[in-house]
Amino acid sequence: MLFCLFLSRICALNYKKAQKGTKTKDMNISIRKKKLKDGRESLFLDYYLPDAKQTRKKESLKLHIHSKPRSPKEREHNKKTLLLAESIKSKKLLELQHEKHGFSHLIKDNLDKSFITYFSEQTNKRFDSSGNYGNWDSTLKHLIKHSGDVLRFKDIDAAWLEDFKDYLQNRARTKGNQSLSQNSCYSYFNKVKACLKQAVRDKIIDYNPAIEVQGFKQGETEREFLTLEELKSVTKVKCEIPILKEAFIFSCLTGLRWSDINKLVWQEVQYSNEQGWYIRFRQKKTKGVETLPISEQAFSLLGEKDNPEERVFKGLKYSAWHNLKLQQWVMKAGISKTITFHCARHTYATLQLTLGTDIYTVSKLLGHRELKTTQVYAKIIDQKKVEAANIIPDLNL
Repeated sequence: MLFCLFLSRICALNYKKAQKGTKTKDMNISIRKKKLKDGRESLFLDYYLPDAKQTRKKESLKLHIHSKPRSPKEREHNKKTLLLAESIKSKKLLELQHEKHGFSHLIKDNLDKSFITYFSEQTNKRFDSSGNYGNWDSTLKHLIKHSGDVLRFKDIDAAWLEDFKDYLQNRARTKGNQSLSQNSCYSYFNKVKACLKQAVRDKIIDYNPAIEVQGFKQGETEREFLTLEELKSVTKVKCEIPILKEAFIFSCLTGLRWSDINKLVWQEVQYSNEQGWYIRFRQKKTKGVETLPISEQAFSLLGEKDNPEERVFKGLKYSAWHNLKLQQWVMKAGISKTITFHCARHTYATLQLTLGTDIYTVSKLLGHRELKTTQVYAKIIDQKKVEAANIIPDLNL
């Protein structure tokens, strides 16, 4: 840090000497904001290069902040993102000054740069997407466990990537001291590959060694769900946490994720003569704005209407203890399946397809961006058809 400040000071003095007696303005980089349709602001760098052919240049930082932060989490996100933007701006300005005043030979080769620091920067850019950020953050922790916090770009080659693959598959452990699942290995290794690909785009490295290494295959995810008969059974059984039971059944009838049910407020529950009851909300996972029709039966689970800004399901919480109570409630109904809250969304999808709703409509109801995501449920239904076709006992023909 002191070395960089020293170089910056020398550059500034030399630049003033070179410009003495002239009216040429100093080069500069500013952080600008651009308003987006979803209420956020994207950040970009605005370059002013008086000696270049193109004196003005813009560069997107691919960072976003909340225009009007409403919660401590959003304010913290803005603070971290703006600090990161300032750091990038300072680094870019220093590099320009080095090039202009002949100090580029003092800059270390890009391959000596810290891959851990760069990966951390890429992780922070995804702070606003909780699921994606969580996966990147977990990958970062495994990188540090595997190679320490001094991993450099020049340390990463095909052999290192193969060893990191082996670490994920055979040595890495979860918080519960379990081996990583196939899909976790697939996800974490892909984050490293994505980061190296971005490093090529950012001209930090010229070649991506990940193209020499085959990644993990994505494992088939078992999507547990309740049948219509099982759903009817659990509705007749008392749950130790009534709000949990109501929210779970509401998810079975609407397909809403836990995150969207938890943040649901009364102003998002709307009614029209043409459409009946529906929910107008922004998906927490995808950020897409959705209009989801709901049945009278689903609406009846919401209880008495409250203030527009109040949560619909007050007191709903997520924890290992709540998951245990959910499982115990399902077991009281005589169901031995391992059920989590997300199984309610799977239940909704499979029931819709089983009862004849076409897959395109189901995809839209679930808020999927791509039809192939919904096709996983279609495979479940096809398997159920095979089982149904073979359920008739042998007639000894």
